[in-house]
Amino acid sequence: MNINDILARYDSISLDEMSGIRLMNRIDTKFVTTMPVLMQLLGMAQEEYMAQEINGERNMRYSTTYYDTTDYDMYYMHQYGHAGRQKMRFRTYVSSNLQFMEVKTKNNHGRTKKKRMKVTDMDLADKEKLDFLAQHLGYRADSLMPAIHNCFDRITLVNKARTERLTIDTNLQFHNLVTDVERQMSPLVIVELKRDGLCYSPVLEMLRALRVFPHGFSKYCMGSALTNDRLRVNRFKPKLIDIRKIAQSVQ
Repeated sequence: MNINDILARYDSISLDEMSGIRLMNRIDTKFVTTMPVLMQLLGMAQEEYMAQEINGERNMRYSTTYYDTTDYDMYYMHQYGHAGRQKMRFRTYVSSNLQFMEVKTKNNHGRTKKKRMKVTDMDLADKEKLDFLAQHLGYRADSLMPAIHNCFDRITLVNKARTERLTIDTNLQFHNLVTDVERQMSPLVIVELKRDGLCYSPVLEMLRALRVFPHGFSKYCMGSALTNDRLRVNRFKPKLIDIRKIAQSVQ
């Protein structure tokens, strides 16, 4: 049985229905695991969760380009855990043919706020984009450069109480737009629980039973560290070692 066979057993939730479960001001908890463990998790979660479906698809392709300053200030702010750190990206939802420019800000209470606007391209000279960045991003638009691109397949589950979202990313690939280095990370699965506050989460008990525990994984920062040896990794070293161990456990 493959991943799509398991997903077909889930009740579905449409993109329109998902619009009421944005969780734009939320607490995020990430986990890193492998495909064999994911298959077990999906089997366990079927009764408690619904699968997002768009145009008949439940495992959809995403494409993202992250921007940073020329001295990688966003990368280093994240590495050292500074409050108010930000990420700026263009994300394309391939299945629904939608693209957004997004700014994510993490405050000193561990909450992530995301602001976004619908776009049709990544031209930062556009006035509407400039106005949006001036309002939400703490960096000048003319200081930014495209830094790294990633793509992955994403499953989105919603608990039946509609108080949380669970995103599950597989087939992760990085392409560094500065160094031109590519990395395939297909052995890894990135799970992210997104919920308002500390409300009860059925999947947390399932993950504990599978011995999968919280493990930070920023696609931007980890992808950058893995594809640009000119960047300092310092505090990312333990995470990079863990990632390699997890990947090797299924090889």
